Amino acid sequence: MEIKVDEDLPRQVVTLLHEKGFHADSVVDQDMAGWKDVDVWRKIQAESRFLITADKGFADIRHFRPGTHAGVMLLRPDQDGIRPVVDLMTRVLQSYDLNTLTGTISVITPRGVRVRRTS
Repeated sequence: MEIKVDEDLPRQVVTLLHEKGFHADSVVDQDMAGWKDVDVWRKIQAESRFLITADKGFADIRHFRPGTHAGVMLLRPDQDGIRPVVDLMTRVLQSYDLNTLTGTISVITPRGVRVRRTS
C-alpha cells in the first residue's frame, strides 16, 4: 500500500507508518506543501496513493466517492496538537489493517471508526 500523509499532520505519522512496514511519504517531504487541495489530489491520484489527512474536505463523499480512488483516512482527534494526532494514529495502526480500507473514506475519532464504502 502506498500512502501519502497530508501536510496538516505531524511527521510522526509517517514514522509510525514506516514502523508498520508501509511505504509512506508526506506532502511536505515531496515539496508539495502549500499546494491547493485539487493539485494535491491530482498528484495523489496519479500515484494511486491512499491519503491520510485532517482536512475534512477530503472526506466529502460528493466529491471523493468511495471506490473511485485508493482511499482517504480522515483523522479527527478531540484535541488540537501533535500528541492527540499521534495517539489516534497509533490506535488505528494497532486495531486495523489499513489494507482493508483501500478505496474507502474512513473517519477516525477517539470514539471509533466510520468507514464509507462503495454502495
